Amino acid sequence: MSDNGATVLVVDDDELNLELISEYMRETEITTISANNGEIALKLLGESPEQFSAVLLDRMMPGIDGMEVLSRIKSDAILTKLPVIMQTAKEGRENMLEGLQAGSYYYLTKPYDRQTLLAIIRTAVKDYQRYCELQTNVKQTANTLKMMDKGKFTFQTLDEARNLAALLANACSDAGHVVLVLTELMVNAVEHGNLGISYEEKTRLNALGEWESEVNRRLKMPENASRRAIVKFERKDNRIRFIILDQGNGFEWEEYLDLSPDRAFDSHGRGIAMARSISFDQIEFRGNGNEVTVTVVNQE
Repeated sequence: MSDNGATVLVVDDDELNLELISEYMRETEITTISANNGEIALKLLGESPEQFSAVLLDRMMPGIDGMEVLSRIKSDAILTKLPVIMQTAKEGRENMLEGLQAGSYYYLTKPYDRQTLLAIIRTAVKDYQRYCELQTNVKQTANTLKMMDKGKFTFQTLDEARNLAALLANACSDAGHVVLVLTELMVNAVEHGNLGISYEEKTRLNALGEWESEVNRRLKMPENASRRAIVKFERKDNRIRFIILDQGNGFEWEEYLDLSPDRAFDSHGRGIAMARSISFDQIEFRGNGNEVTVTVVNQE
């Protein structure tokens, strides 16, 4: 997935910061548009919400500050899924937790580290592009799964995980939310489960822009050729269960259930917590973490 065509709105009242970020972004294919206060930022977002793939937002600004801008973005039905990267000189755990709970799943601290800045912006943009593709796939996929009571599917690659998630989500009344949950967990089953990519390895690969190519490289290794993940589908009355299993050694899943300030500055590590935060029902890990059940109550 390319950065080409993506536009990021950069909101900061410090002109030097705006110039610095613009300079860093010149080595990418991402376009930046600047706003030096919250009022201008909200005006730009309101006039053309479809133009932007992410917002890089300064927390401390005169007038409408970053937290207020974030609140308005997340309460807007059109903008709510737009990723917001909060940038701040404040590093206190309480301040980071407030931003994370308000919907800023990405964080940057000043002064900027160029590599970290680029890695997080690219991750946010790609996450949003994938979200938009998933929504399109959900709308285009036939609704025949609404007639199915039980099924078992296998998948091996990232594309298979994403496409299957889009298909299965159609069984649910709120397919748009369910597809996000399933995608996060099924991709996790491929990368961390079957292929054994550790948290630290993904951090490094994201910084280099090589995560997806490394996934594809490992998929071709002889020891991974037969490894497939499984998703089981079960319907009973208005309740649907998805059971996702991988062939990995598991992981310490408990520490990833909630959004943590300790990982706020990392370019990943929020998938499971994000899935829990947007799921209106239940997500349950079992054993060593290579089996997870998602329960959805259809609101027909």
